[in-house]
Amino acid sequence: MIDFSTLASVSIALSKGMGVAIEIFFFTLLFSLPLGLLVAFGSMSKCTPVRWLFNVVVWVIRGTPLMLQLLIIFFMPGLLQCNIWGQGEHGRIIATIVAFTINYACYFSVIYRGGIQSVPSGQREAGEVLGMTKQQIFFKITMLQMMKRIIPPMSNEIITLVKDTSLARVISVYELTFTGFSFMKSQGLVWPLFYTGVFYLLFVGVLTILFNYIERRLNYFK
Repeated sequence: MIDFSTLASVSIALSKGMGVAIEIFFFTLLFSLPLGLLVAFGSMSKCTPVRWLFNVVVWVIRGTPLMLQLLIIFFMPGLLQCNIWGQGEHGRIIATIVAFTINYACYFSVIYRGGIQSVPSGQREAGEVLGMTKQQIFFKITMLQMMKRIIPPMSNEIITLVKDTSLARVISVYELTFTGFSFMKSQGLVWPLFYTGVFYLLFVGVLTILFNYIERRLNYFK
């Protein structure tokens, strides 16, 4: 039997871990979406050195595990005698968000680039004939059509981000999975881990409904 005091302590701890997971997810998405677009522009630059630089960065980030990137970003400043993250929980969360933002920006950049390049060049040329500026062509022609094309792959990456927040526990960030494991190690309780699974399922379910709604709203581009 589970006593009420244990249930209350587990619920409070899991709620805190859930809040940290949501915080990592939200801020990673907030910074990586615009950064990914900038990286996409860099990888399509007409300047060869710039294009090669961005492509190499994307290749390195996509070719190495996110866990390894997280460890390097968190521990490297300390090894260089410049520990910008500090020792507290707040510093570890910031390091996690930085690592996740860089990683997902590179993945998003490839999706952005594919969406931009999938828009027929004739439509951009038609915009030029109408006297539209490059900014107007991008925001009123290219971007609107790109959004429709990138929603499915982008939703896939964002859902993956929800589950990747559990990797933050490798640098002792007190997120949801870390909390569940801590109860298993300290008190031999397994059932809190099932609640972590329920959280991820519900979170992913909400995102799936949201992206399905967005896809339906963008159907007028057909």
